[in-house]
Amino acid sequence: MAFNHLPAAMHDALGPLSVTPVTHSVPMAKNHRSRRPPESGETRPSPGTVLDRLTAGANRAARITHTEHLPPRPGRHAVWPHRIRTEVINAIQQAGIEHPWTHQAAAAEHALDGESVVIATGTASGKSLAYLAPVLSTLLDGAEAANGRGTTALYLAPTKALAADQQRAVKELAAPLGNRVRPAVYDGDTPVEEREWVRQYANYVLTNPDMLHRGILPSHPRWSSFLRSLRYVVIDECHTYRGVFGSHVAQVLRRLRRVCARYGANPVFLLASATAADPAVAAGRLTGLPVTEVSDDASPRGELVFALWEPPLTDLHGEKGAPVRRTATAETADLLTDLAVQGVRTVAFVRSRRGAELISVIAQERLAEVDRSLARRVAAYRGGYLPEERRALERALHSGELLGLAATTALELGVDVSGLDAVVIAGYPGTRASLWQQAGRAGRSGQGALAVLVARDDPLDTFLVHHPEALFQQPVESTVLDPDNPYVLAPHLCAAAAELPLTEDDLALFGPAVPELLPQLESAGLLRRRTAGWYWTRRERAADLTDIRGEGGRPVQIVEAATGRLLGTVDEPASHAAVHDGAVHLHQGRTYLVKQLNLDDSVALVEEANPTYSTTARDTTSISVLDTDTEIPWGAGRLCYGSVEVTNQVVSFLRRRLITGEVLGETKLDLPPRTLRTRAVWWTVTEDQLEAARVNPEQLGGALHAAEHASIGMLPLFATCDRWDIGGVSVPLHPDTLLPTVFVYDGHPGGAGFAERAFHTAHEWLTATREAIASCECEAGCPSCIQSPKCGNGNEPLHKRAAVRLLTVLLSQAPEPGQALEPTAESEPAPGPEQASQRPDAPESSRTTPPPDPAAPEAPETPRDTVPEFPQGSLGHPEDPRGI
Repeated sequence: MAFNHLPAAMHDALGPLSVTPVTHSVPMAKNHRSRRPPESGETRPSPGTVLDRLTAGANRAARITHTEHLPPRPGRHAVWPHRIRTEVINAIQQAGIEHPWTHQAAAAEHALDGESVVIATGTASGKSLAYLAPVLSTLLDGAEAANGRGTTALYLAPTKALAADQQRAVKELAAPLGNRVRPAVYDGDTPVEEREWVRQYANYVLTNPDMLHRGILPSHPRWSSFLRSLRYVVIDECHTYRGVFGSHVAQVLRRLRRVCARYGANPVFLLASATAADPAVAAGRLTGLPVTEVSDDASPRGELVFALWEPPLTDLHGEKGAPVRRTATAETADLLTDLAVQGVRTVAFVRSRRGAELISVIAQERLAEVDRSLARRVAAYRGGYLPEERRALERALHSGELLGLAATTALELGVDVSGLDAVVIAGYPGTRASLWQQAGRAGRSGQGALAVLVARDDPLDTFLVHHPEALFQQPVESTVLDPDNPYVLAPHLCAAAAELPLTEDDLALFGPAVPELLPQLESAGLLRRRTAGWYWTRRERAADLTDIRGEGGRPVQIVEAATGRLLGTVDEPASHAAVHDGAVHLHQGRTYLVKQLNLDDSVALVEEANPTYSTTARDTTSISVLDTDTEIPWGAGRLCYGSVEVTNQVVSFLRRRLITGEVLGETKLDLPPRTLRTRAVWWTVTEDQLEAARVNPEQLGGALHAAEHASIGMLPLFATCDRWDIGGVSVPLHPDTLLPTVFVYDGHPGGAGFAERAFHTAHEWLTATREAIASCECEAGCPSCIQSPKCGNGNEPLHKRAAVRLLTVLLSQAPEPGQALEPTAESEPAPGPEQASQRPDAPESSRTTPPPDPAAPEAPETPRDTVPEFPQGSLGHPEDPRGI
């Protein structure tokens, strides 16, 4: 049931917010599996009651634009397949689980039958147990072999935190089985002295795709006994493998299958995914194998109250006098503070490392005013921390010592945070799959839960909080990945050849693009063909040709100038925007100013400071068309898809007042440009269409620019991308098209599939863009509709009304959705880029990189179209949970 929230005066149940300090958490509903036994006398407010308390302040209720109520759902039980060993079933029962849910039993049955299977059910539906039951049973069978390791299993997680959490869960569940199940984590944090033991004796190895790519596969002879017995490969949170990263992981898995075959193994793949569209298709594309789907969620679900929250307008004015809303960062910090005062265990998900730190600092300061002991129970959790810092935070969260956490997506990915009562999401996370994944962190094991989505001052967020049907009545998105991207495929062919010489029989495994790429790799001197196949010819490690998360280059170390202490790292492509001279950097609640960014030495020197502002980088962009793959008529105009070259340069940064976001000034920067070859969708308009839209030459630039900004903001609703994964350019007269043109391109070398998705959903995408602009209550444009925080032109020119008229005419002449949108011709691949590692960090035309509030995590980038000049990759720093 859904209803629009009543105005404040209509609430008769709202009471004043209690500020009585509490030092314990208050679960919302009894959880028979809770690790925290309820204390005597604890009250358990319902999610609705907690929300009512949050809205009790002045003008608070008016900020809620919609409340969705998802009623509780009963579970459906089954029995375990008879082939699951009795010892495993007994261990599961000792953990408090008498019977499996029907989807768990079904997935286990497929696994035991030797069928690869994807379990695509909701958060906290027991996906882990669904694959652990057959895995543990098979490991027990293998323990009876002469060497005690007749079967093995490999677990892949997208983050170190998730692998560490799963190791804890497996040890706890398998404790009654003794040493016949020997789980071990193998990642960049694993001490050198432990690694040999893992290779020789562990039968359940937990790692990540990065370590598989750089550590295990290149050294497969040392792993021969493990790989020879490999029966299962578990891929957890497989919906996160999308875009360029997902394409890389798909090729790493093909390399794994090839090496396993060399040792006589043919492992079964068990994949766990959040609810997704066509999970079997996506899983098959990821693994290269047929995959069976289990998606009928039979687990019980507690009550979920999901509120959409729009921060109020302030008295401040932004660029060009536009109205400014209170930032999602400030609003989320307030909500986290109020929930902590209530004793409600909460995680606030934030899109950037800087945002997580800022929310934590603000909440700690405000809680200290109520009770100093409460301030110590709120912290930040993000990538870039050192390993010991991450582990300490994870222990504090599990023990209940922490009451509130401001976290990046490192904590989204399945880490067991049982006992949470509420989730606050600071800004739409980019996809509906991620939204539900984050919301599902609360109310685990059947508890009631509250979820609040706090809108940023952004076209997409504003659209969603006023169009709740786009969130609650639409299916989650399809996962987009392109394993045949030549920039992705080429380095993996080299890595595969270094592992074992490539033969003709291997070519089909890696996809249809291989025959065209091999001659190019030969001519580049990377591979040499001999009678037996293709061989890697260089001394360097082939696995170092690419970073599968696409960062490329050496990470930039952030060093405190006065002491030489290493504070953390930032990916090289993001360094221009994140740690440029004068940038504000946050670490563990402390604020630093960047004194110098030395790109040659990959070091940013910082000193501790206490500025009253944050910083936001800005960049400029130009674009040229390399090749048009396909085009269709939209009236007299054209909608096109093809290859482009983008040149980008970070040129300045803004100083913005904390909390309010008010612009205090702009400072010029002198940084080198970056060049990117990628894929784009673009549309052109003709003079007749401009005349029909009553757009005169003085309005044209502003109309195109406004439509471009808004369309970039809206694309994540139609493709599994983030706003920072894509960029755009608008030109009143482009030299390649000779017409007014708007481009939207993938911010990754070679493309990531997002622009292609935009091409195929162009009618729906631009219709939503027009609606977002037209429905905004501002007069001439604001950050909620057509202004972009990344605009290097200072959001000039922009013309809101002309953009609406232009899109109206364009859409009136467009083909119906789905009509004539298939590519009509395949063009020759575009020439390779001058440097595969150079990219503009997904800029929009003449715009900046992520601001402190909505900034995305340091975006991974990677290479397409032909063989690039591969940069020498880096092994990365182990303190980054997204790394090895």
